[in-house]
Amino acid sequence: MKRFVRFAFSLLLLMGAASAYAQSMSDSQVLEYVQSALQQGTSQNEIMVQLLSRGVTQEQALRVKEMYQQQMGGTTTETGSTSLTSVSRKRQLNTQYGNLSSSNLYYANAFRDSLNTGNPEDEVFGRNIFNSSALTFEPNLNLATPENYRLGPGDEVVIYIWGASENTIQQEISPDGYINIPNLGLISLANKSMKEADDLLKQELHKIYADSANNIKVTLGNIRTIQVNVMGEVLYPGTYTLSSFSTVFHALYSAGGVSSIGSLRNVKVARGGKIVKTLDVYEYIMKGDIQDNISLQEGDVIIVPPYDALVKITGKVKRPMRYEMKKNESVATLLAYAGGFSSDAYKKTLRIIRQNGKEYSVEIVDDKNYTAFQMQDGDVVTADSILNRYTNKLEVRGAVYHPGVYQLSGNLNTVRQLVEKADGLLGEAFTARAVLYRERENLTREVLPVDISGILNGTVPDIALRKNDILYIPSIHDLKNWGKVSISGEVNEPGEYTYADNMTLEDLVITAGGLKESASVVRVDIARRIRNPKSTTDSEITGENYSFALKDGFVVDGTPGFVLQPYDQVVVRRSPSYSAQSNVTVTGEVLYGGQYNLNTKSERLSSIIKRAGGVNKFGYVRGAKLTRIANDEELKRMQDAIQMIRREIGTSAANSMGLTVDSTFTVGIDLEAALANPGGDADIVLREGDVINVPEYNNTVKISGAVMMPNTVSYLQGKKVSYYLSQAGGYSSQAKKSKKFIIYMNGQVAELKGSGKKQIEPGCEIVVPNKTRKVNFAGIMSGATSFASLATMIASLANLIK
Repeated sequence: MKRFVRFAFSLLLLMGAASAYAQSMSDSQVLEYVQSALQQGTSQNEIMVQLLSRGVTQEQALRVKEMYQQQMGGTTTETGSTSLTSVSRKRQLNTQYGNLSSSNLYYANAFRDSLNTGNPEDEVFGRNIFNSSALTFEPNLNLATPENYRLGPGDEVVIYIWGASENTIQQEISPDGYINIPNLGLISLANKSMKEADDLLKQELHKIYADSANNIKVTLGNIRTIQVNVMGEVLYPGTYTLSSFSTVFHALYSAGGVSSIGSLRNVKVARGGKIVKTLDVYEYIMKGDIQDNISLQEGDVIIVPPYDALVKITGKVKRPMRYEMKKNESVATLLAYAGGFSSDAYKKTLRIIRQNGKEYSVEIVDDKNYTAFQMQDGDVVTADSILNRYTNKLEVRGAVYHPGVYQLSGNLNTVRQLVEKADGLLGEAFTARAVLYRERENLTREVLPVDISGILNGTVPDIALRKNDILYIPSIHDLKNWGKVSISGEVNEPGEYTYADNMTLEDLVITAGGLKESASVVRVDIARRIRNPKSTTDSEITGENYSFALKDGFVVDGTPGFVLQPYDQVVVRRSPSYSAQSNVTVTGEVLYGGQYNLNTKSERLSSIIKRAGGVNKFGYVRGAKLTRIANDEELKRMQDAIQMIRREIGTSAANSMGLTVDSTFTVGIDLEAALANPGGDADIVLREGDVINVPEYNNTVKISGAVMMPNTVSYLQGKKVSYYLSQAGGYSSQAKKSKKFIIYMNGQVAELKGSGKKQIEPGCEIVVPNKTRKVNFAGIMSGATSFASLATMIASLANLIK
């Protein structure tokens, strides 16, 4: 059953040709049909054609494939080495399922090509040559008729006569082999070549066209069809009607190519009960030799016997796969078919696994016996790779000018020569001791100390090198951990920097791009780790700290030129009195709207409104609202609210509402109370980015949520909430009456209590939630967000669903 997915995927090309048919099977019927057919052993070729004839389209095949994958718990793939081979042949399909158009035949061939997706090493070389829609071997009818072409019944002969007499005679050769020329009678042309027919007709026509005897040309018009039989190990054996120009290869293509046991090396053509030709398809594939691909004649029988031997070659060859071998063919021939060894192959021997009729055996064949060792059916030949070793490799690493791999040779075989070949030592090289890593005979390694300085000075004998030696010359930097120093805080380029000898605090500040405008020049701290490699006791001190004052980047308070040590941490503090401008914006019905800078960190709402000239006569003070940029803590709180809503109503419902965390939110304010009592609780402290909006007076009330008809009506002072609900048709059947709430223009949200007549104000919105737990937030928020931001509504409504 796992083959179905691969089958359905490949079927898509074929399905594109079936779009003209009306769909006659449902998706479930197609799925059940394919599963049942596979269980009954129906070939996938037959399933393919039957689905096509029943009008299954490409889109339907895709849907069925997804249904099958869901049933199986995911995508399935075909396993094993048996690959699907399917051919859709026009005659076969016409016989079983009615006429198929040429476009459908093309898609059937393309479907067949798409199935060849298995392991290439399990494919039989050359077997797919007759399974490719791009290589049909179909004869070209537009070429001149070959002189050796043999005429037969059904061929149309065209005779052109020009000169003193002009005439054109078109005659089809009768089943008896004759044409009937007026004034001449019957002339036999059966089994004559074109040259013989031309000579004969010129001779006969000379009798009545004596003045045009040399102006006669005989050509072939419509050609006949012939019937040939393709027998043996082909995919679709049977009788095929082909063009009389057809060859053996085209007949094999028409029959679907050879089967899984068919031979490509011993194809026979029988004519009149005798074998007239034996074809080896490999000769065509390997050499392009088509002399054996003879033209067919009426009644020819093509016989494809089983193969003699099938051999597999794997490993380091250019084309590892299976090959059909003739009797007595050798390993050398197999290597030639496989394209020869790859560049990394071990060419001295080949390993062959052979079946001796009782058990397996191993044969190791030397290269001198490749031409003599004969292959047998079932042999598996393996070409191994060369060893991952070197015969003459040297390597030098570390403090030389050109480290790398070098060749062990007569001119390069000592330590001194290797160093000189690498252009000598770097100035930082540690010459007192180097290390030579040497490989023993048993492939283990040993380490030999090397006095590089002594060898180069001639005071110590040079050391002879062996293959795979590695010379490592350390740097003084490798032997000493210089570490890093870090600087953070109010500098332009904070980070870690490589320590250098005699690096001072001033050097590090300059390296970090200097101080920022906000830096405190009276407080620069340095933290230093405790290091005492000779200590034998614990220490209560875990670090040392130093503080400095700077001016123009230089120390003015503390040790001038303070020298840093590796791993020192420098922190440039921020000046406590530094403060960038903090701006707020006032919009709406004020005298002087716009941007204002906060004079103090505690400047309040009433102060900014006063600086803006106060509210004009059109402003509605009770509807004023404040929009604020959320800080990190507020963003997290809103995210938590969204997560709670997801848990309550489900992730899908929440996603459909598009709930996201806004970067801004509305702060409910009472501007009327703030102006009446500056500095009081209602007079909130402002912060950077706040936007204060004073709207015009709005004398309407909006009713939304679980009501019969959401509506907006005029505000009437003293009217109860029941009055406004009646203006919206009253509660709906799903209304949660006890949880209705009100949203004010300033962004505040409050639960309606009692009659609500003291709570209802101009411009507010009355919201009635559903009684189900899955609250229709989308409907509620569509109108509510005109007053409050989405973030505010999320935070406010989160409690209503509990």
